[in-house]
Amino acid sequence: MVRAALSSNGRTPGFGPGYLGSNPSGAALVVSVSKMYFVYIIECVDSTLYTGITTDVKRRFEEHKSGRGGHYTGAKKAMRVVYKEKHPNRSSASKREAEIKSWPRKKKLALIND
Repeated sequence: MVRAALSSNGRTPGFGPGYLGSNPSGAALVVSVSKMYFVYIIECVDSTLYTGITTDVKRRFEEHKSGRGGHYTGAKKAMRVVYKEKHPNRSSASKREAEIKSWPRKKKLALIND
């Protein structure tokens, strides 16, 4: 995503973080770098599976383990990450998360064991 960056008065080009010079129109260009997202599946102590998305699987798993990761894994006690896959943006990760959540357990286990 490229957008023009202007100063606080909105009239002159800004020179903040991400400033890459000016284009022919005179407006500054700022390039926004999108974060990589992951879809992950956690196995809980009672053998249930929890599916979610994050930008940092290790951090998110630690949140689940400590009880700060959500109601489900707080109650079911997250045990280990059994699957993860990389996505270029939040949109594709969210769509894949919804797809996996709609699957029966047997299909999720087949994905994990592939």
